Amino acid sequence: MTAMPVDRSDSRPLHSQVADALRAEIRDRSIPPGDALPSEAALRERFGVSRSVVRQALATLEDKGSVRRTRGRAPVAAIPTEHHRLVQRVTGLFDQFSAEGLSLRTAVLSLERARTGPPSAVHHLVTEDLLRLERVRSVDDEALSYVRTWLPAERFAELDAAMLANASLHRLMEVRFGAVPSSGRRQIRAVPADPRIARELGVPDGVPLLLLEGGTFDQDGLPLEWFESWHRSDRVVFDIEADGATDQVRIAPGPSLAAAPAPAMPPRGAPPEGAEPHGGLDRAVALAAELRAELDRLRTGG
Repeated sequence: MTAMPVDRSDSRPLHSQVADALRAEIRDRSIPPGDALPSEAALRERFGVSRSVVRQALATLEDKGSVRRTRGRAPVAAIPTEHHRLVQRVTGLFDQFSAEGLSLRTAVLSLERARTGPPSAVHHLVTEDLLRLERVRSVDDEALSYVRTWLPAERFAELDAAMLANASLHRLMEVRFGAVPSSGRRQIRAVPADPRIARELGVPDGVPLLLLEGGTFDQDGLPLEWFESWHRSDRVVFDIEADGATDQVRIAPGPSLAAAPAPAMPPRGAPPEGAEPHGGLDRAVALAAELRAELDRLRTGG
């Protein structure tokens, strides 16, 4: 490995600098999970520090779960715990984790009224009178996701931050406000962590995060929420259930959710516009036919 002496003008202790450098390499898999770390002698030469500093750094990494050590063997990079989320389900992270027996903790950072929000939220909720809710979700005291949710202020005027500590927003909507999250659309993209979100998630600035965003409708087809949820890509895996009867094939990238036509306000009790009585089966069949026609055209050079 390339020599990387510590910065002796840095206010951080030398062992913290060494631990941070090694933790970053474990996180970005420069040191793959299960691989042995360099020997103490190699680390001393690389960082230009004493044996005691190296040993303190390794002890810190072990305490944080970044490495595993067995007597008589070199420390190895720990295999990270991954948490799986089914992204096509309307149910939120809290309910999915609870169903798996995991205890998801929620810290409410803020809940405040906003005169307006991002265009995507205003577009989906069809109002500029909004509540902005910011939370951090954790498992075993390790932050997994940072969630920003926009809600119609008039509908949730009685919502209080204390109600949401270690609780499910969707369950609270249903029990207290009579609003059942029933449908919606989601998008996933990889984004760099901005400084604030990086700090809350305990990751370096700019590290790749998985952003899940979208809007939800209630049981009457009325817009219920718009959310943006940043997940640590080294801890959270997004799962998608595939069913051959309902898969949809898209040849070109679809439009952004924010660019979709503004939703009409359906009459109470009516399903959301575009809802299909057979769970999308008819649409899937139509798309398959379109794809088959396109492939035939390409094969014949038409």
